[in-house]
Amino acid sequence: MKEALFVKQNAEKWKNYEALVTDSPDELAQRFVDITNDLAYAKTFYPKSKTTAYLNGLASVLHQAIYKNKKEEKGRFFSYWKFELPLFFYTYRKQILYSFIFFVLAVSIGVLSAKYDDRMIRLVTSDRYVDMTNENIAKGDPFGVYKQTNEFRMFFEIAVNNIFVSFVMFVSGVLFSIGPVFYLLRNGVMLGAFQYYFFSKGLGAESILVIWIHGTLEILSIVVVGGAGLVLGHGLLFPKTYTRLQAFKRSGKDATKIAVGIVPIILLAAFVEGFVTRHTGMPIWLSVSILTTSLVFMVWYIVIYPHQLARKLTIQTQENSNHL
Repeated sequence: MKEALFVKQNAEKWKNYEALVTDSPDELAQRFVDITNDLAYAKTFYPKSKTTAYLNGLASVLHQAIYKNKKEEKGRFFSYWKFELPLFFYTYRKQILYSFIFFVLAVSIGVLSAKYDDRMIRLVTSDRYVDMTNENIAKGDPFGVYKQTNEFRMFFEIAVNNIFVSFVMFVSGVLFSIGPVFYLLRNGVMLGAFQYYFFSKGLGAESILVIWIHGTLEILSIVVVGGAGLVLGHGLLFPKTYTRLQAFKRSGKDATKIAVGIVPIILLAAFVEGFVTRHTGMPIWLSVSILTTSLVFMVWYIVIYPHQLARKLTIQTQENSNHL
């Protein structure tokens, strides 16, 4: 499509959006998604045109209107996790996918390393942990480590540790995205070696039914935080039409929204690890149900629902623009 026709078809819509005559956060977010789609099209076919620069500015205005809109409404607090955070997952789906790929690659490296070098598990955990686990296996309670501390203390310590680790991973994105990649690789290698250790002891299936009750939420949350770290560094690496400082400020705000938004799930994972995982003798059907529910929820909330939401908003916006 020629640029003149593209502008002619959308000029009236853009003008209406620029006016911002609405106080509805949902309507503003809908406009933002639509303008983002137009901007992506313009960057592809008219990367250095005035149209692209104009849409860049309009997208910025809408972005600020969405996230600086101070008018509170009933249920506004929960609408963030229902509407705004999933849109961030959709907008930065590539960074989250890259984070997942880095992590899976690291897990594979950890598994192979542990398979061909018995010392690997001691390197990534500690001699004390391995010796303690070997003793627990000999006693017939291989996952006794989850029962050594009372529930609330264990929940609190795990929550603090996981939030701290997530914070460091996220903030390290300022190192041009190198930091998150490092921490994703490090944690992935640890997980791979750790999981292989139990398989090598003939406890593979049992370890999945116990560890992944909380691990599904915890690990996938770490992947999302890693994606947020990549978003943080993205503005520094690829400022595009903005100055590097402007791009960093924009990516920093979005990345922070993602990292903070995933904290409730990190806390939920810590709660499950502290209060539920310790019951290693629970029925298999219950363990499988918890694990499956956690996995389905995370895939739906991070991948499926954001795509459905963005598609729905785009269709609605197109229908509205056709009636203008």
